[in-house]
Amino acid sequence: MDVVNEALQFEEETTSFKSTNERIVASKKAKKLILALNERYKKTKDAKLMDIMKRLTAIKKKAEKRIKAKIVV
Repeated sequence: MDVVNEALQFEEETTSFKSTNERIVASKKAKKLILALNERYKKTKDAKLMDIMKRLTAIKKKAEKRIKAKIVV
């Protein structure tokens, strides 16, 4: 699957993270997608890719923030 389509699909799927495991999986997948998009962005300098990366980063930060909040009780 194309990285851009996969990223857009991931963005639509992630509405809320119910369990800690879902948060961890979502964070790892977001990181993988961001890195793949970044490689493509370096070659093309497409502004749309940057916008997608920013939205994925926001999702990743949200998931990681909730992971850390759970661990540090």
